[in-house]
Amino acid sequence: MLDNFPFYLGILIVILLLIMIANKIKVAYPILLVLAGLAISFIPGVPVINIEPELIFFIFLPPLLYEAAWTVSWKEMWRWRRIITSFAFVVVFLSALSVALVANYFIPGFSLALGFVLGGIVSPPDAVSAGAILKFVKVPKAISSILEGESLLNDASSLIIFRFAMIAVATEQFIFVKAATSFSWMIIGGVSIGLLIGWLFMKAHKYLPTDTNADIVLTLLTPYIIYLAAEEVHCSGVLAVVSGGLLLSNNRHRFLTSKSRLRGVNVWESLCFILNGFVFMLIGLDLPQITKGLEEVSLPSAIGFGVLITLVLMVSRILSSYGAVLVTMIARNFITVADTRNPGIKTPFILGWTGMRGVVSLAAALSIPVYLNNGNGFPQRNLILFITFIVILLTLVIQGLTLPYFIKKINLTDIYDPIPREEAYNAVRKELAEHAIKYLKTHYSGEVENNTPLQHLIQKWELHSNGIDDESIGEELKVIYLDLLNEQRQWLIDKNKEDQTLDESIVRRQMYYLDIEEEKLRFL
Repeated sequence: MLDNFPFYLGILIVILLLIMIANKIKVAYPILLVLAGLAISFIPGVPVINIEPELIFFIFLPPLLYEAAWTVSWKEMWRWRRIITSFAFVVVFLSALSVALVANYFIPGFSLALGFVLGGIVSPPDAVSAGAILKFVKVPKAISSILEGESLLNDASSLIIFRFAMIAVATEQFIFVKAATSFSWMIIGGVSIGLLIGWLFMKAHKYLPTDTNADIVLTLLTPYIIYLAAEEVHCSGVLAVVSGGLLLSNNRHRFLTSKSRLRGVNVWESLCFILNGFVFMLIGLDLPQITKGLEEVSLPSAIGFGVLITLVLMVSRILSSYGAVLVTMIARNFITVADTRNPGIKTPFILGWTGMRGVVSLAAALSIPVYLNNGNGFPQRNLILFITFIVILLTLVIQGLTLPYFIKKINLTDIYDPIPREEAYNAVRKELAEHAIKYLKTHYSGEVENNTPLQHLIQKWELHSNGIDDESIGEELKVIYLDLLNEQRQWLIDKNKEDQTLDESIVRRQMYYLDIEEEKLRFL
């Protein structure tokens, strides 16, 4: 490990440079990282990279899922819950089924169970890739919310399919009742454990004498403990981390100080930046090892199988997207749906085209054991690994590079947002300033009459330039202003709950500003 340490440092520098280039040319950085890793792997003398699946599943997956759960909006997830669950479970299952049938029919030596192993591996789209692409193009809030919500759940559903398929391959039998019981326990147990441990950590933050550093360390420990606890009792560690992360995210203002929230965001963004960079680079670097294991099939045939499965995934997801929208349009006559308007043919196509594969698919493929319990080699293991790599590479390059073009060409109109996002933000900011002025005049009427700095502050808010920057502020005004900041936070929380059409990112942006204002008080 130490012998290769300079190599890993060099890889980190390359990752940083490539991400800078990707941002400059407005290309999703996972694409450049995979291609760069592939190119570097062919340089003579480059150390052989052996990726341990446990490394990705346990070291990389929990924090990446946890960070995603903190950034996603629970309100938006609940609003689009039907389309999200259909994509995260039904579409993933249909994709896995399509792959299983095609693999069983066209790839020699593939049983239906092996087909489901492959289908479970390659069925979940990668959230990081889609997020990196959508950063450069404007899409309707509804689409981004659906993709964010799907990304938190589809990993769990695909890994459940993968596990059951692995059992069927190993035992050569599939007992439906036992599988249904196990499936229910994985979901219910995973969510329950995630919520329980998340609640315990929330109480630890709130009642233990923690400081900012301790709070951040606790947030770093949380996803690993949740994931490990769930996996130890054979539940879904993915669903446990997601449910625990959503619980803590939605209560962050109850147990974390403004200082912990601000610094925690910076730590987590930097950590996930490094983890994502390394994972996608490692995908490319691992190709020589994957190719070396191809013995039972020629390289051209293996590439052909990989292209075939990639096409199956692309087509099945697009068809499933239209099917999900069609079912929703029919069901709106019987149930309450998030939006009753017809999204047309554009929205389902974009949802279907955001099907890039990545981290979870690679980790699942690598986790296939070399030998079965009876001592025989796992059938078609090396071919499954190679096909998975081809799927990741092709979906990243083809869909990743063309998605921005399609979004711009189709010219999606944000029909779900009644007013532009920036206009909505300014409207909330204006309401918040008016509420703050009313609160001060009601609860601090005497201070308002006699405190000149407080009067200046009210005048600024009346001009919609709320903020405090006077270095001569007294201790009395600091106390009043701190109370006012807490009142504003509560107003925003209530506003977010009451107004179901309000974009939660606007509320979070204003909350972030209030945290900055509270931190400024420490230096005035």
